[in-house]
Formats: sequence, structure tokens, C-alpha cells
Amino acid sequence: MQAKSPSASRTVMSDLVLPGDTNMLNNLFGGELLARMDRAASIAAGRHSSSITVTASVNHVAFTQAVPLGSVVTVEAAVSRAFTTSMEVFIDVWIESRFSGERTKANEAIYTFVALDEMGKPTKVPPLKPVSDLEKERFAAALRRKQLSLVLAGKLEPREATELRALFMGE
Repeated sequence: MQAKSPSASRTVMSDLVLPGDTNMLNNLFGGELLARMDRAASIAAGRHSSSITVTASVNHVAFTQAVPLGSVVTVEAAVSRAFTTSMEVFIDVWIESRFSGERTKANEAIYTFVALDEMGKPTKVPPLKPVSDLEKERFAAALRRKQLSLVLAGKLEPREATELRALFMGE
């Protein structure tokens, strides 16, 4: 399989925050934002793998800024690392004032997707070749996150987590 760049999977979805999408403080419901992020990430994972993809986990979500009623919310997703059958997708959420046009990063998330064949079984995905400094940074961090997750789940011995050992022990 030929490697793909993160830009090949890049997905951008913009929408308005309407009254039916908001909580009692007139901010976008967190669950509504999670659903929007999941849709964008699913498209990105599908673009990378050329397969059906399913959400395997939501690894990280940071709700750092409320998304107010009337805002334009933009969800940007791209594959940050491809493993054998799974892909990590990094998601950035931006809000834009409809009046000033000012754009601010509001939230971010990291999801993991698995590619499936026509029988619903995991299938191999193409490798990822990061290009920009940010893509390279996210690519390297994805392996550390995966190793940490495997260690915590008891599926990888800590001594075998080479990226984590190098991070903490300077190896």
C-alpha cells in the first residue's frame, strides 16, 4: 500500500449553532459537538483507508471554550497516524463570530477508527507520511498515546513501550 499524507484525509465541516443545538446557557451541547466531531473524523478515516470505518474510541476531548448560539463552528479532522487496521484522527474545532469574522480555536479531540472490509472484519490501512511540522509532531505523539493506552490496558509490558521509555528515561 502506498503511503498517504494527512492532507489526503483532511475534512472540514462548517455549520451554524442554532437554538435547537444549545443548552440553557445558549451554548452548543457537548454531545452535539461530539457528534459533529465524530462525523468529520469518520469521513477523514474513510478517505485515508478507502474503507468502511467505525469509531473504536474517543481518546481525548478538550472542551476549552464554549461555542455560543449564532457562531459558525468549523470542525477540521485529519488522520494523524495509521497503524495496522486502525487510525488516529486529530480534530480541531474553531468558532467564528458571524459579526467580526474572528476565528478562535475552541476545542480539540482525538478519536481512533478501525477500517473494516465488506464482511465487517478489520482490514489493513495505508501508512501515513506526515509532511508539515505539526503533522510530524502529531504522528510521533500518536505512537506514545497508543503505547500508553496498551500499557494501561495490560496489553503491553511497560518495558516494551519504547516510545514511553525514551520520553521518561531519555533512552
